[in-house]
Amino acid sequence: MASPVKISFLGGLGEIGRNCAAVEVENRIMLIDCGLMFPDADAAGVDLVLPDFTFLRENADRVEGVVATHGHEDHIGALGFLLEEMPLKIIGSPLTVGMAKSRISERGVVDRATFIEVSDNDRINVGPFDLEFFPVTHSVPHGFATAFHTPQGVVLHSGDFKLDMMPVDKRLTDLAGLGHLAKDDGVRLFLADSTNAEEPGFSESETSIGQSIQDLFRAREGRRIIIACFASHIHRVQQIADAAIATGRTVATLGRSMNSNVALARRMGLLHIPDSKLRDIEDVDGIPDEQLCVISTGSQGEPLSALARMATGDNRWLTIREGDCVILSSHPIPGNESSVSQVIDGLIRRGAEVVHSGAARVHATGHAKAEELRVMHSIVQPEWFIPVHGEYRHMAEHARIAVGMGHRADRVMVCSDGDSVLLTDKGLERTEGVPSDYVYMAGTVGALDHSVLSERQILGREGFVSAVVALSIVGARAELLREPEVLSRGWVHGDEGDMLRKEATLAVRQAVEDAIKDGKRTRQDFERVTRRALGRFINKRTRLRPMVVPVVLGAHEGEDEDG
Repeated sequence: MASPVKISFLGGLGEIGRNCAAVEVENRIMLIDCGLMFPDADAAGVDLVLPDFTFLRENADRVEGVVATHGHEDHIGALGFLLEEMPLKIIGSPLTVGMAKSRISERGVVDRATFIEVSDNDRINVGPFDLEFFPVTHSVPHGFATAFHTPQGVVLHSGDFKLDMMPVDKRLTDLAGLGHLAKDDGVRLFLADSTNAEEPGFSESETSIGQSIQDLFRAREGRRIIIACFASHIHRVQQIADAAIATGRTVATLGRSMNSNVALARRMGLLHIPDSKLRDIEDVDGIPDEQLCVISTGSQGEPLSALARMATGDNRWLTIREGDCVILSSHPIPGNESSVSQVIDGLIRRGAEVVHSGAARVHATGHAKAEELRVMHSIVQPEWFIPVHGEYRHMAEHARIAVGMGHRADRVMVCSDGDSVLLTDKGLERTEGVPSDYVYMAGTVGALDHSVLSERQILGREGFVSAVVALSIVGARAELLREPEVLSRGWVHGDEGDMLRKEATLAVRQAVEDAIKDGKRTRQDFERVTRRALGRFINKRTRLRPMVVPVVLGAHEGEDEDG
């Protein structure tokens, strides 16, 4: 009887981001990716959202490393945070490893990582893990589908992929290799990208966008062009640079990640821009508008990105002027639509023409659409299938596609974050899950408790009201030293606000005096009384629910004055 293989999903199943799965073979753990997610607009003050590392922390001595399928933030962005918890081997293509190393260095933990670079079709052993890497096309170069050769047969993870028959770098998805794997060894379990499962047909080739961008450049001769895309989309950057140079322009990059990735890709020979046509952003002042193209970060409307700062007039390097053309060479990730719209509005207010994917052909997806998924299933022909990477509706649709391709419905399993499955001689079954809460990161304070985020949301929606009560409590005698004071922020204002605060003060005073008569004597008693009285008054008079903060000054005899 062969030893079982367990797979646990820490993130990426039910959202776009936080991709992280743990594969257990012979009591060792290998992760597939360790990514982050950017917060929704209502996550007040949150910078990043990470997977829940509780399971990994509790089993740190069993964690072998991470297979980084490709260099996107939603797959490698949380590595630095995990390295703070434990040392790791990080396995990926030279470009993926380079991008990961750059991010990890920012957190000062690069010395805790051992980097293992692999090439197309390599097969290596790391501990008990027998790993094979198949090239796939995506919107970042050198992505992999990864085959885990396990005691329970091959577990194949597609990585993020599309079937681009004319990729910019000529590196095709290795359908032949995957076909041989399926025929020779068979695929016991297939885990596959579901992001575009709801989209019919085939995705456009990345090369088709290059000509469209060049046409946009030619139609805007004499004007300065700023174009935003993902910093990791090296093929898009190459096509933008080609279009700029072909129309007599010099290229400048803007944004920390854009500068870093362009420099890395040029060193590795993956990006070709002549030195004479590439300038630092601080050196562009003397370049005429008609001869300049700035490639910027911020295509997703990130609040502190270079493009967002241009939209608010707060970018130290570039100020938008009347007649500028700004091109967003991307499509909003689900959840980012509002942020992108705000940036577009800001740019237009400053006089720019904005070209985006809703109005022009400036972006091609990096994820397989429905027909491509059908092609992949026809080649892989797995015994069991779990759709991954996407919102729940994407995975459900991918499951439907798989069944439509002839997969047995009872061997297609739709999972969610926190689920675990066990692959045995008998088949695939659900087993005890793992913690999978969202971990919210804010500034340098680390992870936020869910209660803190909830409090921030209340403060943002309803404001807060505080009542300050000064008491003298000596022995069995208690008395108010002065009139209670009601303070508020973000609740009510103007003459009506003044009137409501006066009424609230009377309500608090009456409640405290009644409590004194009832024999209340401890600070905790008066805090409860004050909170209840103020909360009831606010709800009755305004139907609002701000945060209510009672402050009781004074102490019972023998009680610490600061306690």
